[in-house]
Amino acid sequence: MKHVLTSLVLAGALLSTSARAAEIDWKKVDAALGKTAAVSGEVHRYGLPRSDLHVTLDGVTIKPALTLGGWVAFAPMHDAAMVMGDLVLLETEVTPVMTKLLDGGLDVTAIHNHVLRASPATFHMHIGGHGDPEKMAASIRAALSASKTPFDPPATTAGPAPAIDLDTAKIDAAMAAKGTVNGGVYQFGIPRRDPVKEGGMQVTTAMGGANAINFQPTGNGKAAITGDFLVTGDEVNPLIRQLRTGDIEVTAIHSHMLNEEPRLFFIHFWANDDAVKLARGIRAALDKTAVAQR
Repeated sequence: MKHVLTSLVLAGALLSTSARAAEIDWKKVDAALGKTAAVSGEVHRYGLPRSDLHVTLDGVTIKPALTLGGWVAFAPMHDAAMVMGDLVLLETEVTPVMTKLLDGGLDVTAIHNHVLRASPATFHMHIGGHGDPEKMAASIRAALSASKTPFDPPATTAGPAPAIDLDTAKIDAAMAAKGTVNGGVYQFGIPRRDPVKEGGMQVTTAMGGANAINFQPTGNGKAAITGDFLVTGDEVNPLIRQLRTGDIEVTAIHSHMLNEEPRLFFIHFWANDDAVKLARGIRAALDKTAVAQR
């Protein structure tokens, strides 16, 4: 009987969430933010890439999809919506954007670097909030007016996207996962074995709840790689030791959220070398953590 009651409660919660999702006018949220969302289940995610910036690192011109791809994502929560995001900012933009976010009732949960030695230096500001999604979207848009984050849709070119200059089949085999091409970058989103929750809500891949691994071709089978691992405290040093064994640079260790369960740390990295060799090194590091089964 207990199991039946539990199932009924869970089913009721799911139906309630679905009902709330149906009540949100997402077109108004789109209009308030000035962007059109990519929808994954009940999550509405908006890309905010810094395509206006020309950032170089160790002679590599960084594509926005490699590490300049800011975003915000909304999901129905209780009687309103939850928002999480990662804004890419120049040093001079950090304080003005933060001030406007706080004035708009949003929370700032982290500020940090992703890579080292980049010119110009960029910083990532993680945000969160709970409330009316249209109002939160308007606050985010107003805050980003203190930066040069572009809101115009990207220019489109006719025909299919060009093939990426990497042996993706060998990279997939080394990673034991299937990647996807996005903006000239080969990307992987590899979830942890157990779900991550923030405020009682599951943090899905669309809301930043997966290990993100990105490969940007640099010629002759090489790739620049960066991204972030999601790890518990006891996994931090086994992971970074494995990365260093693979000659992959560790560039940041920090948090993204404030009240997640379990407590997680995000580890960023950088290397530019043979892409398949790097994929093997990344997979060996992933295997030091509680990732989903292959």
